[in-house]
Amino acid sequence: MENLSPMMQQYFAIKEKHKDHILFFRLGDFYEMFYDDAVVASRELELTLTGKVCGQEERAPMCGVPYHACDVYISRLIKKGYKVAICEQMENPALAKGVVKREVIRVVTPGTLIESNMLAEDANNYIACILCDTKGWGLACADISTGQVFVSQFAASGQEDVINELSRYNPSEIIFNEGVLDQTAVTKFMKEKLHCLADLCDNEKFEPAVAEQLIVRHFSRELQDLGLQDKPISVRVLGALLSYLYETQQKGLERITGINCVNAEQYMVLDMTARRNLELTQTMRTGEKRGTLLWVLDKTKTAMGKRLMRSFLDKPLVNPAIINKRLNAVEELYNDLMLRCDLTEQLSGIFDLERLMTRVIYGSASPREYKSLEYTCRALPQLKARLADCRSQYLQEIERTLDPLEDLCELIGRAIVDEPPAALKDGGVIKEGFSEELDSLRSLVHNTKQILVEIESAEKEKTGIKNLKIGYNRVFGYYIEVTKSNLNLVPETYIRKQTLANCERYITQELKELEEKILTAGDRIATLEAETFEQVRVKVSAELHRVQATASAVASLDVFCSLATVASNNGYCRPDVNLSDEIVIREGRHPVVEQLMGGAPFVANDTALNRSDHMIAIITGPNMAGKSTYMRQTALIVLMAQIGSFVPAASASIGIVDGIYTRVGASDDLASGQSTFMVEMTEVAQIMREATSRSLLILDEIGRGTSTFDGMSIARAVIEYIADKRHIGAKTLFATHYHELTVLEDEIPGVQNYNIACKKRGEDITFLRRIVPGGADDSYGIEVSRLAGVPDWIIKRARQVLNQLEEGRTVSPAKKKPATEQGSSQISFEAIVPSEVEETLRKTDVNTLTPIEALNKLYEMKELLKE
Repeated sequence: MENLSPMMQQYFAIKEKHKDHILFFRLGDFYEMFYDDAVVASRELELTLTGKVCGQEERAPMCGVPYHACDVYISRLIKKGYKVAICEQMENPALAKGVVKREVIRVVTPGTLIESNMLAEDANNYIACILCDTKGWGLACADISTGQVFVSQFAASGQEDVINELSRYNPSEIIFNEGVLDQTAVTKFMKEKLHCLADLCDNEKFEPAVAEQLIVRHFSRELQDLGLQDKPISVRVLGALLSYLYETQQKGLERITGINCVNAEQYMVLDMTARRNLELTQTMRTGEKRGTLLWVLDKTKTAMGKRLMRSFLDKPLVNPAIINKRLNAVEELYNDLMLRCDLTEQLSGIFDLERLMTRVIYGSASPREYKSLEYTCRALPQLKARLADCRSQYLQEIERTLDPLEDLCELIGRAIVDEPPAALKDGGVIKEGFSEELDSLRSLVHNTKQILVEIESAEKEKTGIKNLKIGYNRVFGYYIEVTKSNLNLVPETYIRKQTLANCERYITQELKELEEKILTAGDRIATLEAETFEQVRVKVSAELHRVQATASAVASLDVFCSLATVASNNGYCRPDVNLSDEIVIREGRHPVVEQLMGGAPFVANDTALNRSDHMIAIITGPNMAGKSTYMRQTALIVLMAQIGSFVPAASASIGIVDGIYTRVGASDDLASGQSTFMVEMTEVAQIMREATSRSLLILDEIGRGTSTFDGMSIARAVIEYIADKRHIGAKTLFATHYHELTVLEDEIPGVQNYNIACKKRGEDITFLRRIVPGGADDSYGIEVSRLAGVPDWIIKRARQVLNQLEEGRTVSPAKKKPATEQGSSQISFEAIVPSEVEETLRKTDVNTLTPIEALNKLYEMKELLKE
């Protein structure tokens, strides 16, 4: 180390404290990286790797990025799973004595982003902290870009609860204690499902006394005031999370002003499997928003509203009072078109208050972002006034909470120019009239010539020297030049500076002071603008609570307007949400499929489930007929009702469900070596463990991944287990191809058979998409295969095999046409299988044909003979 240059010694001293981070080391206009950091960054960012002489024999590997464009490079590193420590120059290099003082001002990690260009505006970016010990589980999740913090604690057996909660928040970064390492289900979930950055956290951060002290100091409130007095595990996990944030952020954490203590019983249980199968926020196939329930419901106009809408879908409620309070707000907006249109138009001009305030508090907001804040404030009074006559409780609360922020609007309007530059360093940010000193300096810079002319005129008049003039050169600066013929008129206050052949040059104290002001005006203006801008920042930051409350109110209003708009445009009805055990839906429709059909009519279906005579609906029918769509639409209608949305139905009465559990489709989990059947049974086992009598179960094709008799046996046992109220006794939609299960309607109370109506004429089959009572009389597998384009030979052979099986005969092997000589007309009758014409004739019931259908059938058979 002693051979290193002083600057590199400073680098290594800082790097020692940030071994796990890529250190962005500020050197002038660049952030430089050295040694291993440089090698990694050059590879990941495709930068040229150079070298720097640092006092050792070998040059240090080095690469760098421009400081004004660092966000782009940091974002790419973060997405690749790295952490970046930003080391800034803490003094002006021009004034520094020796090595410029440098410090790490922030560590950027996936879970601590605040930069708008690194974040999705419609989704929160959470960092989570997990604690596991013998006393239970703790979970804390924070989005520092919005200041939201959620804290939960669970029993020692609550591993599945933790997984479910993590799937709600989908954090981009997780820290955890050593106890989590022994919980394979959670660690596997983090690694294989969340794909987030996960790090072990020091045990000291979870110490109760340390955590409590930090929480009390940060919030300036006692634990009981925060609702944490009887939640020791929540205290420890929250304290550890705050400690980590203080280490990485250094400043700005005053943005976190409160916490939400979450009780798992507040929300419907939705595990990751249910979210995926129901395609709430992203499709299973492409991972896109289009084709999801969020895509249908999200017609919000603000970024805050978009995030809240996603939160609504992630956390359906189970309290009918709060749900109906939401529904009342949606209904009022639904019924008042003019109110809804006015509010929607006004919301369109509102920027992201939550994240704007975060950047203001961090000191990273640009002048243009302050103007965005001002423009938002200008829209608030009109928005508040339009809500004045609303009658629903929620809308009245929004009106009371919504602060017009007129003082902030006035402050920013006076302080910052109407069209500010992108960055403070570009200058010209502070508006004229806000700072008297700044105005004076600017006037001096812009009117230097005029000021000098005025001084020159004044000196001429005072001295009587008519040809006196003021000039400037780089050596002496500003001077007064007097010809030798007028030297007798020079005042004593003039100080001789230079003698020339025909004249003398002088300076005065006034001119010297003016010169000093002019020469330093540029730097002083920049400094004064920065100081004034900081004063504005401090004043705006002080109003965080008011702005946050207004942001929450605007987000709620935006979501209600969106739900009302969607309900009006799509013909939804208000559901009756209650505490009964019934789900009764009349003419229900799938909200997403309906929108994807491009205006084609959707076949609506009824649903009736309860815990007595209609507990389990066994649904049979062919593939492609609509069983899965029907079951998913029922689950989505229930979920929509419990977030406070109108639903796609003629009417709906929804008894609160505490969780929706799905087993719909499965694929091999090759990464963990699990087959389709193993994945299926793992999901079934989890549902059987977690579902309660108040849950809604959606089970599709249980047991299909193994042999027919094994699969049918498992499927029957599952139905019997669910139907037994000593085990579960939950409302269930159960789709199956095992027609043998339809006998359960007569054997188990509460089991009802339903099927998808189909119309079959000859080999043609038409799916009517209608759910009707009773079991299906056929699976129509061969007909569906024909529709899918399976080759005709396979279809014919399948029918032949089916006929033999149905008649109880042994299946004969397929016969091949023997090789014959070229041009031979010899036919092997042994190779003949029934022709399509014969099959069509055999299958046709002439007694059911109308005259026109009979003619069409004849025409069809003639065409087959031509082929």
